[in-house]
Amino acid sequence: MGQILLAVSALLLATGTAYAQAETPGIDQRQANQEQRIEQGIASGQLNQRETNRLEREQTRINRMEDRAKADGVVTKRERSKINHAQNRASRDIYRQKHDAQTNRHR
Repeated sequence: MGQILLAVSALLLATGTAYAQAETPGIDQRQANQEQRIEQGIASGQLNQRETNRLEREQTRINRMEDRAKADGVVTKRERSKINHAQNRASRDIYRQKHDAQTNRHR
């Protein structure tokens, strides 16, 4: 009985560890911030529809990258690095699109 309890405890601990490694609160928060920046750009007229569509597609691609990374229950250091790199690129794209000469004239 004690061995079974020990085995179950070890299994739960291992599962919890794998699950913890698949959590990505930093990535999720950054995605939320970037999506909020896009929404703010739409509201202020800094982004036109074409720019908005492009930026939202980029965010969707990053979300898919994250989903694929989480699929096996562990987000590796390399996967986190790739997602971070994509988020850096997306952040630059948001900044550039919000600060270019194109605006949404039909707010």
